[in-house]
Amino acid sequence: MIDNNAPPPRRKRQSFAKTLVAELSRQITEEVIKSGEKLPTESQIMNAHNVSRTVVREAISRLQASGLVETRHGVGTFVLDNLNTHGLRIDPATIVTLRDVIDILEFRTSLEVEAAGLAAHRCSDEDVALMRNALDEFNQALHSSNAVASDLRFHHQIARATGNRYFTDIMSHFGPGILPRTRLDSALLTHSDPEQYQARLMGEHEQIYQAIARRDADAARAAMRLHLTNSRERLHKAHDQAQPLKGVARL
Repeated sequence: MIDNNAPPPRRKRQSFAKTLVAELSRQITEEVIKSGEKLPTESQIMNAHNVSRTVVREAISRLQASGLVETRHGVGTFVLDNLNTHGLRIDPATIVTLRDVIDILEFRTSLEVEAAGLAAHRCSDEDVALMRNALDEFNQALHSSNAVASDLRFHHQIARATGNRYFTDIMSHFGPGILPRTRLDSALLTHSDPEQYQARLMGEHEQIYQAIARRDADAARAAMRLHLTNSRERLHKAHDQAQPLKGVARL
């Protein structure tokens, strides 16, 4: 008997997820599924596209990271209405200066450090696998847009692994604009070699993942705090050293 819930091999799963994301994105952009409407259930998507539950959840996570949908715990996943002002959502247009980016990192630290600890306590094997997939894609990304999407998805998966709907709800309202390199060239502003800068980011993310994977809550909190604090301090140093750079942080 074929178990449709069993996760397929990693490469196939990633390929299936990308295909499913493309199809659901098409349905959303063409308004087959309209703003504010609920997506089909996991089981319905599984049956319609002949994929596993793991593939469906990975695809939904990617749609969340892209800012197309939000998941409401116990209710379902809904297409975001860009005109909807309810709830918390950070408008990328308001992130203009280096100071704004640093403020976002401080806010994320207050939220994501504890999320990492809870995720280490509560994560399932499937949660760990989804984090690994996101991190692998981040490490392998050749283009900044791909790296941003997989980076954001990694952080979303951590929030989801907490099992606490409020962490998930808040993170689902965050778009790519919360990541520093979507607003500015962090490596350039901190006078870092791009390859060394990327290697440091990869190492910091790997430490977070490894701590969660071995269910070490204290180490997970410490690794997340180190990652976000390092990002903040790198930018803080650039902010203090630079002259006012009008428009440098705006893409």
